[in-house]
Amino acid sequence: MATLGIPQNTIAVLQKYQFHFQKKYGQNFLIDTSVLERIIRAAHIDKADCVLEIGPGIGTMTQYLAESAGKVIAVEIDKALIPILEETLAPYENVTVLQGDILKTDVGELAERCNGGKPLKVVANLPYYITTPIIMGLFEKSVPLESITVMVQKEVAERMQAGPGTKDYGALSLAVQYYAEPEIVANVPPNCFMPRPNVGSAVVKLKRFEKPPVEAADEKFLFMLIRAAFSQRRKMLINALAGSGEAAFSKERTEAALEAMGISAQIRGEKLTLSQFAELSNLLYTSE
Repeated sequence: MATLGIPQNTIAVLQKYQFHFQKKYGQNFLIDTSVLERIIRAAHIDKADCVLEIGPGIGTMTQYLAESAGKVIAVEIDKALIPILEETLAPYENVTVLQGDILKTDVGELAERCNGGKPLKVVANLPYYITTPIIMGLFEKSVPLESITVMVQKEVAERMQAGPGTKDYGALSLAVQYYAEPEIVANVPPNCFMPRPNVGSAVVKLKRFEKPPVEAADEKFLFMLIRAAFSQRRKMLINALAGSGEAAFSKERTEAALEAMGISAQIRGEKLTLSQFAELSNLLYTSE
């Protein structure tokens, strides 16, 4: 089977099947072999690995994964792509294609069935409109994962690895950094895709922590606090928390907790580190 990372081969497959891109699925297929090779290298895939690919499209990256991994499970939501995948992946006996929505797929059960419960590596060129729900869904469900190496919108990749006090720092930065160590491994311009997206892209690798780097008395409470802190990011933290609809914290309680931490009551949430958020969360949780 011809390598699909070469543009004319992608065009030939799309024409053969008279495939029409679906805007609702955010479909942008990679047509640059050097980017594909970079992703495989960054993910550190070898024959001992079982890889979960989300949104294989016509099988462009799946071909590369199949060459490197022991097993590949590819989950594709678009039914129109299944016959194409059956053809493009026919030479690879180590690939299983499942039609379905990854947000409704029991990934823990997949890991159990296909990899004996051992951690999977996730590799994907993700639809940009649904990047965050997919990544956070994988982390929050405590799925056995070693790493997630994904193509995302450049701006989102930058937010994932941003630190306190920067404009990109926010609830997504903290949520990702609670579960994993993020690293941008490549920037990818729009001309590497068909059709061309309107934004730049980046490959980010999220290496899963064995256990989070901070201790939270209650994870849900910690993330509720973080969301509240960034819901009005220009406000002082005590005012943002007091005005939060999700969980309004009294100014007095927050001020007392910040004082106990040796932090000024004038501080904004965007200045707090993950460990400071965890400490504040634990103080407020125990004083509820």
